[in-house]
Amino acid sequence: MAVVPSSRRPKRADLIVAEVKRWIMAGQLAPGDRLPNEKELMERFACSKGTIREALKSLEVQGLVRIRTGPGGGATLGSVSFEHATDLLRNYLHFQRPSGADLYALRKLVEPELAAAVVGRLDAADFARLEDLVALCVPAAATPEARQAQRMAELEFHTVLALRCDNPLLALVCRFLNDLVRDLVVYKKAFYPEQTEFSRSNLRYHTELIAAYRAEDAATVRRLMAEHMDEAERFNREMDAQIGHGGLLGARTTGAGS
Repeated sequence: MAVVPSSRRPKRADLIVAEVKRWIMAGQLAPGDRLPNEKELMERFACSKGTIREALKSLEVQGLVRIRTGPGGGATLGSVSFEHATDLLRNYLHFQRPSGADLYALRKLVEPELAAAVVGRLDAADFARLEDLVALCVPAAATPEARQAQRMAELEFHTVLALRCDNPLLALVCRFLNDLVRDLVVYKKAFYPEQTEFSRSNLRYHTELIAAYRAEDAATVRRLMAEHMDEAERFNREMDAQIGHGGLLGARTTGAGS
């Protein structure tokens, strides 16, 4: 059945929201800037106080403004957090039901590119954090809880890299995919078999990646990350076969790991 486009006219408040977003896109507003006060907005848009407040509330819910009441209050532009930006995407995927194969098809494309983009951008604190995360994964994990903790540390390794990427789209996609894998680690906590070979593989790749980053060898970083993603996908398929259970965000069968 053909979908008939809605003929409903947009509400005035929605038009005001769209106009404020255009101000942001045009570079007229930046985080920390104050929006005009209610009276000025009413005059600019020729509308009532109620309409302005509805528009401001919508912008607040979307994370674009922060509203303070009382003397000196008003609406101030705020940058949208990663968590706020990805909440709706996560809700969307609850019903789209992507598989582990879907997830790794994308991870294998973007993770090597992000890894190479970060070469030369890591500082001493970043290297210290990466090495701490690797050290957490050296001891053999004796319990499901310990294995889960190591999987989390392995995923945090990738998050550290994403936070240093200066391409905002690439960083967003990689962090989001990483969080989807993290959701799956928690979801499958009770079903983890022992994964000694997987742990050793992650540890080896992360150790070699740190060395390549210190040498600022982008080609080696890209190659190592591509191999790392291939191995992670293989181990996830094997884990699915062992536990015969699961699903990404309640979806069809998949796996989890670095």
